[in-house]
Amino acid sequence: MGQCNRCGEWNTIVEEVISTSSPKSAYKSSEPKKLKVKAITDFAADTNERFSSSDNELDRVLGGGIVEGSVVLIGGEPGIGKSTLMLQVALNLNRKCLYISGEESDQQVHLRAKRIGIKNEKCYLLTATNTQEVFQQIELTEPEVLIVDSIQTLQSQLIESAPGSVSQIRQCAAELIQFAKETGTPVFLIGHITKEGQLAGPKILEHMVDTVIQFEGDRNHVYRLLRAAKNRFGSTAEIGIYEMLGDGLREVSNPSEILISKRDTDLSGNAIAATLEGIRPMLIEIQALVSSAVYGTPQRSTTGYDVRRLNMLLAVLEKRCGFRLGAKDVFLNITGGIRVDDPAIDLAVVAAILSSNEDIPLASKVCFAAEVGLNGEIRPVSRIEQRISEAEKLGFDQIFISSHSKLSKGKFAIEIISCGKIEEVFQHLFE
Repeated sequence: MGQCNRCGEWNTIVEEVISTSSPKSAYKSSEPKKLKVKAITDFAADTNERFSSSDNELDRVLGGGIVEGSVVLIGGEPGIGKSTLMLQVALNLNRKCLYISGEESDQQVHLRAKRIGIKNEKCYLLTATNTQEVFQQIELTEPEVLIVDSIQTLQSQLIESAPGSVSQIRQCAAELIQFAKETGTPVFLIGHITKEGQLAGPKILEHMVDTVIQFEGDRNHVYRLLRAAKNRFGSTAEIGIYEMLGDGLREVSNPSEILISKRDTDLSGNAIAATLEGIRPMLIEIQALVSSAVYGTPQRSTTGYDVRRLNMLLAVLEKRCGFRLGAKDVFLNITGGIRVDDPAIDLAVVAAILSSNEDIPLASKVCFAAEVGLNGEIRPVSRIEQRISEAEKLGFDQIFISSHSKLSKGKFAIEIISCGKIEEVFQHLFE
């Protein structure tokens, strides 16, 4: 059959031929355990033991370290640094680690390892794509951590289809997950993504693994972001930030310093926002350009920010505050090549737009942390004291927050300016 009778698509049917005499998995399981029903109260509260990956940023994203027996799937664009990151982890771990490469030769991986710096003498390399051969070497090596680069290159002889097909990815992943759960060995799987940015292969792959991590970044910038899209053992709100260098990826412990440009002169349209990624506060720079529309329909363009949110803020400025921006082009950029969805940067976006519109630069030691409502009111945001402390630590003199924010009795060295309406912010900044 060339056409699927269910979805109507052509050339999507894959033949799966599984011999009845062959085992269902290439991984030879231990003796079957006797099943026994237990009460939910009989289990320990926390049996997931963790150990450090020797990478603080990766530990933060994973929720505090690597959980024994967990399966982690890491996806990202080609050339973003997935293989470099995982090889770097393998070379820095103080545990026996097996790195399986199905995409590169031994010599290619060795050259990258020499560039990064070999610190772990118990790191072993295997170039293979057959799961039967892989599990034979795993049985001989008995690694404490297993890294597979990539899951799309593996092939099981139990499935008669090409590597990278839906059935092959599902079968190989199931065998590795079975191995991880029965032996308690952490497994890292590197995965390809499609042109739409989704992980290639069946969606069930993301359901099967414990953690799904996206390695993001603009290839034109040196900074890379690690985000957890799914995490059974921690929060999905944390991010890790790296800088791509010639000798590997460097952890960025203070992202605020790299996301705020050092300027000798004050320029209009620049504002600093105090944002949060998980529990990590950081300051980012927002650039806005407002100019008269010379091509008829005004343009609205953003980089790293939701354009629909920008349209909403422009409508608030037009309707509630009386600023005539409907016939002007507005361009917005979050510096550093990162994307921010925190509503607490609304006030900084508004300040940057007004600064560019008036062509009056803001003071370089002023930052903002507040949400803007549809009526033009300044709304409070969560964990405001953490944002204030981060701004104070980086040497800022003033921070604009909502007048409804609840602060503790502790004193801050930074001047806190509370505002309830956008008009009050405008008076403080430009009058």
